[in-house]
Amino acid sequence: MLYTVANGVIPPLVRAVWRPTVEGQHHVPATGPVIVASNHLSFFDSVVIPVVVPRKVVFLAKSDYFTGTGVRGSLTRAWFEGLGMLPVDRDDTKAAIASLDTALEVLRRGEAFGIYPEGTRSRDGRLYRGRTGVAHLALTAGCPVVPVGLLGTEDIQPVGASRPRLGKVDVTVRFGEPITVAGEYDGVPTGRARRDLTDRIMTAIAGLTGQEQAGVYNERSAAAT
Repeated sequence: MLYTVANGVIPPLVRAVWRPTVEGQHHVPATGPVIVASNHLSFFDSVVIPVVVPRKVVFLAKSDYFTGTGVRGSLTRAWFEGLGMLPVDRDDTKAAIASLDTALEVLRRGEAFGIYPEGTRSRDGRLYRGRTGVAHLALTAGCPVVPVGLLGTEDIQPVGASRPRLGKVDVTVRFGEPITVAGEYDGVPTGRARRDLTDRIMTAIAGLTGQEQAGVYNERSAAAT
């Protein structure tokens, strides 16, 4: 119910305030399990993607956002739950691993799951090497991956900013052609299949954003989410 109510309020509000340009939206399947894999520049990424995709996209968010107290804590929790986000404790290794099982449950229900293969936000604008969790999910669930390129979201809410900037900002969301996995990695060793598929996804994202590829993994800092 909370998602239904929020979905009737948040998307029109975001479109009215920031007016994101959306390209290739037709590449997102209307039904069935799908992974939406994006570059990550801002906390706001997890707001704009669900707003422009015409179906529910589930993201994981750090558990701190769901445990606040008082009026502010309640409003924050309602906001995240309204966007369809699920809590995960990223500082707990077992919980982080369990989050992959949570993602698989979402996909097995035939829903869309959003993920940032870089793992955390880019602080210098470059596109970092993808971690293979995205490929693990796609190969296990046998579902397509839609690459997404975000541009300009860092101008709405830069790393370290506690709230988004209001006013017109040039934000573009580009959806690429789905990357299918069914039957493509039969007989390929698991590790090699995951690495190859992840690299394909990151190459597709780079083609949508034009970002310089860092060639290394991005490490999480205290300021990043």
